[in-house]
Amino acid sequence: MSAAQHESDEIAAIREAVRALCEKFPGEYWRALDRERAYPTEFVEALTKAGFLAALIPEQYGGSGLSMGAAIAIMEEIQANGCNGAACHAQMYVMGTLLRHGSPEQKQKFLPSIARGELRLQAFGVTEPTSGTDTLNLRTTAVRDNDHYVVNGQKIWTSRVEHSDLMLLLARTTPREQAQKRTEGLSVFLVDMREARGKGLTIRPIRTMMNHATTEVFFDDLRVPAENLIGREGQGFRYILSGMNAERILIAAECIGDAKWFIGRASGYARERNVFGRPIGQNQGVQFPIARAYAQMRGAELMVHEAAGLYEAGRDCGAEANMAKLLAADASWAAADMCVQTHGGFGFAEEFDIERKFRETRLYQVAPISTNLILSYLAEHVLGLPRSY
Repeated sequence: MSAAQHESDEIAAIREAVRALCEKFPGEYWRALDRERAYPTEFVEALTKAGFLAALIPEQYGGSGLSMGAAIAIMEEIQANGCNGAACHAQMYVMGTLLRHGSPEQKQKFLPSIARGELRLQAFGVTEPTSGTDTLNLRTTAVRDNDHYVVNGQKIWTSRVEHSDLMLLLARTTPREQAQKRTEGLSVFLVDMREARGKGLTIRPIRTMMNHATTEVFFDDLRVPAENLIGREGQGFRYILSGMNAERILIAAECIGDAKWFIGRASGYARERNVFGRPIGQNQGVQFPIARAYAQMRGAELMVHEAAGLYEAGRDCGAEANMAKLLAADASWAAADMCVQTHGGFGFAEEFDIERKFRETRLYQVAPISTNLILSYLAEHVLGLPRSY
């Protein structure tokens, strides 16, 4: 058996296992959580126990040691089966910064516990109210004080903080005007929130249109041990870029899963719903939007796999990761809109789950990066056009 065939069989088995797990968490489960804006603890625990959240952690640290291809299959299947991987997807990509740039001591201290599910690393503290996506202008500071750094500032849209033990935090350690390069002066820290709560860390939930467990976080003289600095001081922006590529690829895979769910629901309904004595799916006005959504999804899916292949090979995949996220987010949103239109009034009914998934997939036009900023990136870095911002 060839290596490619072996990997294909492995991924097929993973998909089947994820589908079986998701069957235990039907629409009723997610609807109840959505009403209360509650966290899907049981679902996350089941994924952890099955080893899916440790997919990208090497076996030497107790993880599954799977490929990026396997990881995107996991996230895609979660969404395609009506569940919501956003509750825990950060653990897949955030730990990549620790794995690639952490010290041997840090990796040995944290990764095995994360793989076993004893620790959750799902919070990523980057975005701030005043800078948004302009990461290089962030204002949260970390000042060295003997064997600690003292952190002051604020982060926003930091999701899953209330349900995570560890946070990957990006803060400024050198004033911007003193940094030798624009991209220097930022550092990455691993913050143990079990120790930080009530000692300079304040968390305030933000209620949003979907159940996303997001918050704003305040740091007031929070002391972080210097040993929790990841890599070299001042090089943090470079460290998180590779993690951002993984983030875009995995979230793009989620969008593909969402699109497949919407297309499946719309196709099934169009075959079964009879109006004027015939299935509505017999009408081209209903057929064509479903078919177009399918074609759009398949095209985006190819870009997701290309980006994943480049990432796995250790090659530059910035353009491909961004295009994958852009195309997949557009595909899922188009499929969501089509699915609501196909169902008519029933598309707005809670019991059909469409309105919930509709709200959830809308997020990815904006996060983790706006589709407009992706277009600006492609214009400048791929097409050589003048920088627009």
